[in-house]
Amino acid sequence: MRVIALIDDPGVVRRAGPLRRSRGGCPQDHNSEGEGTGSMRKLIGFIFAVIALAFAGVPAQAQNVTMRVSHQVPPGHHLSKMLETFAAEAKKLSNGAVDVQILGSSSAFKPAENYPSVARGAIEAALSVNLQWGTTIPEINAVVIPYLFGDLERIKKFPGSPAAKILDQKLEEKGVHNIAWFYITRQAIYTSSKKPIISLDDFKGLKIRGFNKLADEALRAVGAAPSAIAGDEVYQALQTGVLDAGITDISAAYSRKYYEVQKYGTVTPALTAYFHLYVNPAWWGKLSPANRSAIEQAAKTAEAASIDITEKTAADAVRQLQEKGMILHVQNPQEIAIWKATMQKPVIDAFLKAAPQDGQKLIDLLNKL
Repeated sequence: MRVIALIDDPGVVRRAGPLRRSRGGCPQDHNSEGEGTGSMRKLIGFIFAVIALAFAGVPAQAQNVTMRVSHQVPPGHHLSKMLETFAAEAKKLSNGAVDVQILGSSSAFKPAENYPSVARGAIEAALSVNLQWGTTIPEINAVVIPYLFGDLERIKKFPGSPAAKILDQKLEEKGVHNIAWFYITRQAIYTSSKKPIISLDDFKGLKIRGFNKLADEALRAVGAAPSAIAGDEVYQALQTGVLDAGITDISAAYSRKYYEVQKYGTVTPALTAYFHLYVNPAWWGKLSPANRSAIEQAAKTAEAASIDITEKTAADAVRQLQEKGMILHVQNPQEIAIWKATMQKPVIDAFLKAAPQDGQKLIDLLNKL
């Protein structure tokens, strides 16, 4: 406001002093025309300097953004805890500018719709379990090769690793920008209703929930008939007899209430799975640097939190399923070795065939973690 007063003050804009008329009858300052012009230029420069100083300490208006995140799991799934951590951290680190809205239980899009919806900009972000990419990005299945990547210390090192960066680039090439890898499980459970699945012979002839064409090679190798069904549809398929058996992570078996339709479960460290968080690149590019940084840091915090959340949830799930009446068999090292010897090689062979360029490199990088 002081700037406006300065401009409106005739004592500043015009020099005080006697006026004289020019030959044309126009009033002139008693100073020369050159002196007056120079003074005016100095004055204008001074005014702009004052304006610059007045606004120098005023920060630019914060960019408020909404980040809607679609995913498929129910509220009781432990992924929800990781997303709560992510949303709270993003809000805190952005001073309230980033509003993360979680749309779970396939309330916005079904699992198969999440990727194309993000890629075309129908929603800002989504999560997919790495198994869902199938042959679209075959390299992303490296961590689900049976019994290959189950050591917890290696799992902790995966986000930001050379292996993860290769997969991030593959996702970028498919039109989405990946920002986080949330560790979900390293403990699978094979469930059944009529008899337990203890030996490999017990798989023969079973109609079983599969994950994707690549991972299902392990099930075919033991004589099962896998059928790819989305996680949120498996309960009904088991209930109605469309499927004889299921496979999921141990925690999801509890959160999805498999104990209501399945009597037996065999717990084995067969695979590691991640839900990864990705965004629309155009939306991401329009964010302010401060908001991008807040989201990235929040993602790292949630990634780190996923380790303890998942390990605790898995341990609790064994007890909880037993309390609900399921009869569980936890594999011993000898049984694990037998299943690994039969299940791993067919999947590795199919993986290397599907990903001839980077497949072996990814396996090597995972083994080095």
